[in-house]
Amino acid sequence: MAQMKRTVPRAKRPATAPPETTLKPGGKSRTPRRPKPADPATVREIFTRFRAANPQPTGDLDFANPFTLLIAVVLSAQTTDAGVNKATHDLFPIADTPQKMLALGEAHLRERFKPLGFFNTKAKNVVALCEQLIAKHGGQVPTRREELEALPGVGRKTANVVLNVAFAQPTIAVDTHVFRVSNRIPLAIGAMPLDVELGLEKIIPAEFKTHAHHWLILHGRYTCKARRPECERCIIPDLCRSPEKRV
Repeated sequence: MAQMKRTVPRAKRPATAPPETTLKPGGKSRTPRRPKPADPATVREIFTRFRAANPQPTGDLDFANPFTLLIAVVLSAQTTDAGVNKATHDLFPIADTPQKMLALGEAHLRERFKPLGFFNTKAKNVVALCEQLIAKHGGQVPTRREELEALPGVGRKTANVVLNVAFAQPTIAVDTHVFRVSNRIPLAIGAMPLDVELGLEKIIPAEFKTHAHHWLILHGRYTCKARRPECERCIIPDLCRSPEKRV
C-alpha cells in the first residue's frame, strides 16, 4: 500500500503561557503586558494567509492506514519523526494490522524500537494497544476520542491527531508548537494544552479547522521558533501582537 504523509505533531512538554503583567511598588510593571486574544477578523485573516501559503500541509511521519498512523504517533513521543520512520520503514509493510503486529511478538518489537528511546514501554504499549483493538474494536481504530484515549499509550493529543488525519475530523492537537504560537500571537491563551485547545476550537472558523493545527505546527517549527522567532520570514507580522516580535 502506498504510504501517505501528513503533518503529525510529536508529543513534547509545552512551555508555560506568557505571564500576566505584574506591578512593582510605585506602579512600574515588571513584565510586558500580554495582549488580549485576537478578534474574529484577525483570526480569519491569519488562517486565510496560512491557507494561501500552504493549502494542503503535509508532514514527516509515514503511515499507510489509520492503524499504522496510530502506532507512528504513539512511537513519536520523545523522539523525532525521522527516527520513527526509520524504525517503521520495514515494519509497517509486514505489520499493518493489529493481528500482524501482535504476531511479531513484544521481544521483536522491542528490538525494532530500541533506537527510539523508552523502547521497553513503547513495545509494551503497542502490544497492549493491539490486544485491545482486537478485543474491543474488531481490530479497527475507533473514531471516537474517548475510545482512543482508553487505549494504552494514547493521550488526548494523540487521539486528536488520529481523528484529524485519519478520519478528517476538525480536532485540534496541541503540541509544544501549537501551544507556544497560540499564546504568542496570541490566538487562544492558556496555561495548559487543554485550555489552548478549547480556546482555539471556539475562535477558529469551521472552514479552517481541518488543517488549523497543521498550520500552527509548521509555523512554530520553522518560523515562530521558541528561542529566536524568525519574524523576518513571518507571513503574519502585522497581525502578531507578541511582545517578542522582532519586526
